[in-house]
Amino acid sequence: MATIRGNLTGRERRHRRVRRYVRGTPERPRLCVFRSLRYIYAQIVDDENGRTLIAADSREPELLANGDPRGNVAAARAVGKVIGERAKAAGIGQIVFDRGGYIYHGRVRAVAEGAREAGLEF
Repeated sequence: MATIRGNLTGRERRHRRVRRYVRGTPERPRLCVFRSLRYIYAQIVDDENGRTLIAADSREPELLANGDPRGNVAAARAVGKVIGERAKAAGIGQIVFDRGGYIYHGRVRAVAEGAREAGLEF
């Protein structure tokens, strides 16, 4: 007979496992990524104080003007650049990347590359 594991998906289990080790500090906050079927979201979080410092997603008006924001790599790279520019303006230079349980591929990788292009160090 199969055992019941709860309602967590595989991604959520991977994310919790990774979060045991990946922590954001005020000196080096965590850049976390959430990927839905339609949009991509990124935020920079200070886990010690429990605060979201900066956020960006593909639904923002400046990204909507650049083309279709839905589920493509170009939109994800643009989100990475925007969050990187906002982080540099806020004085954040180094971050820890949290892929959120997703494979480091496609849109998640594009967010990381866009943030690196904007000057963030991982």
